[in-house]
Amino acid sequence: MTALAPRILSILEAQAIELPSWAFGNSGTRFRVFGTPGTPRDPFEKIVDAAQVHRYTGLAPSVALHIPWDRVDDYAALRRHAEDLGVRLGTVNSNTFQDEDYKFGALTHHDQRIRQKAIDHHLECIDIMHETGSRDLKIWLAEGSNYPGQNDMRARQDRLQDSLQQIYARLGDEQRLVLEYKFFEPAFYHTDVPDWGTSYAQVAALGEKAMVCLDTGHHAPGTNIEFIVMQLLRLGKLGSFDFNSRFYADDDLIVGAADPFQLFRILFEVIRGGGLNNPDVAFMLDQCHNIEDKIPGQIRSVLNVQEMTARALLVDREALAAAQEANDVLAANAVFMDAFYTDVRPALAQWRESRGLPADPMAAYAASGYQARIAADRVGGTQAGWGA
Repeated sequence: MTALAPRILSILEAQAIELPSWAFGNSGTRFRVFGTPGTPRDPFEKIVDAAQVHRYTGLAPSVALHIPWDRVDDYAALRRHAEDLGVRLGTVNSNTFQDEDYKFGALTHHDQRIRQKAIDHHLECIDIMHETGSRDLKIWLAEGSNYPGQNDMRARQDRLQDSLQQIYARLGDEQRLVLEYKFFEPAFYHTDVPDWGTSYAQVAALGEKAMVCLDTGHHAPGTNIEFIVMQLLRLGKLGSFDFNSRFYADDDLIVGAADPFQLFRILFEVIRGGGLNNPDVAFMLDQCHNIEDKIPGQIRSVLNVQEMTARALLVDREALAAAQEANDVLAANAVFMDAFYTDVRPALAQWRESRGLPADPMAAYAASGYQARIAADRVGGTQAGWGA
């Protein structure tokens, strides 16, 4: 069995991956939202489910909220509820893609009334952040056009900057705005924030409290995502990750399911760039569990991130640098591949047990009976919810 050095284990012990509340509710495709037994009936039950992931893995101490999906009457009570369960409330995500007014845009809309409505929604999110103790406001915009000539693309960028300026001005001293990008969907001709460069240009104009969010599923096929990670870390503007996996588009599958080697390469660049366990670079999942049970789906995802982090930490940096300086292409690649092919799972299982965690969190959760209990108790739960 490959042993993990104490230095690596101490780094892994500090790792934290935020969970998305919506991953525990019903979700689906463009064709249907599927219901599942045990679906939470309110945001409080989403937090209860999220706490199960942390209980079995020790990796998920915070839960991101999505407004209005997680709107409650008393956010202070929701915060206490989370803390009583051993987790905390994290990123607040806005939603400007499920309102009839936003059919042709929200923060970019030419109608000042609609733009102001979208801005006010984000100001509400900031007010919620004050109550929940959240640091980050994350913005993803489902805005763009489907046909050439449909919109003035430059004017939309100008309106977006003006809208973001108004939102940014409302942030508290310790709060941040994190702007996510996505290269297409639901807009198909042009998207207002399609890539890291556009997101970077927008947030750089705002100030130091504005950062870029990188969703691993939001790129064109063949994109070198680890290069983007490197560049944003180099520029000091990588604020957060949304980890998931994709085969074709924004599939939002379990992280590492499609391309574990890509996840390894990304995490190597995170380590190389000083982003691992850096409070300025938040790790979060953003997934939809449409056919698998949601809690074990999240458990599997955080374990996949942990495993690939461990492998990336095994890269012999001195040998790699020597091979690179010697232009020894094969030796440099071999250093990468040796680390990637190392099976760290037995060592991680043993280490978990030494910390009072189950060696196999998936098996421990399955044996707990929790899934059967919530299926029996939560009749009629319809929370999430994408498409809700």
